[in-house]
Amino acid sequence: MTKTRFPASAILPAAAVGSGGSGQLPPELARLAGGEPETLARLGGLLLAAAGRDGLVDVAYRVVDSPVGPLLLAGTDVGLVRIAFAIEGHDAVLESLAATISPRVLRAPARLDAAARELDEYFGGSRHAFDLPLDLRLANGFRREVLAHLPEIGYGHTASYAAVAALTSSPRAVRAVGTACARNPLPLVVPCHRVVRSDGGRGSYLGGTAAKALLLDLEAAAE
Repeated sequence: MTKTRFPASAILPAAAVGSGGSGQLPPELARLAGGEPETLARLGGLLLAAAGRDGLVDVAYRVVDSPVGPLLLAGTDVGLVRIAFAIEGHDAVLESLAATISPRVLRAPARLDAAARELDEYFGGSRHAFDLPLDLRLANGFRREVLAHLPEIGYGHTASYAAVAALTSSPRAVRAVGTACARNPLPLVVPCHRVVRSDGGRGSYLGGTAAKALLLDLEAAAE
C-alpha cells in the first residue's frame, strides 16, 4: 500500500473531534495525545472512529495499488467521487477535494472497500462493468453529459471522440469531448480510456499513454 502525505489544510483538527462537537478531546484521546510514537496508530484509529461517530468526515479516501500504479480513491456519503492516478499528484488531488467539497477529508480505507474490490476484479479480468454509487458533483454541464455516455462504450470496445460528440447535445464539440475525458474525475469506472482518435490512434489519457494502452490491451485480451 502506498502511503500519501495528508495535506495540512485538509487535516481534521483534533479539537474538532470531541464528543458532541464540544472542542474537547474524549478522555481516551487526551491520554494518548502526549504519548510515545508507538501510540500514534491507535490514536489515529480513535480519531477516525470519533470523527465518523460525530459526522465529521465528508470525504473518505484510501490509496490502492494497481497495474497502472497507485490509485487514490475518494468517496462521500453519495458515492465514489474521485479516482486519481499518481501522475496527477495525490496530495494535490486531496487539496482540491478539501477546497471544492469539504476540508473534512480523512483517510478511511474501509469506506472504500467496495470500490477497491471492484477495481481488483476489473484488473483481474472478472469484472466488465462497475456497480458503484457515484458522486458526479465534480463534473458539470457538458462534461457531465459526456461522462454519462461513456459507459455506453462496452468493455473491450472503443469509440472515437467524434462518435461520442455525436451522442451529445453538441455533436460538433469534438474538442470539448476530449477536454471532458481529460478532466474525468472517475477514470476506469467511467471509461474515458475507451475513447480514441478517429485515425485509430489511442490518443492521450489523464493517467498517461502507457496506462491507456495497458487498459485497452487488458480488455482486448479478456474478450
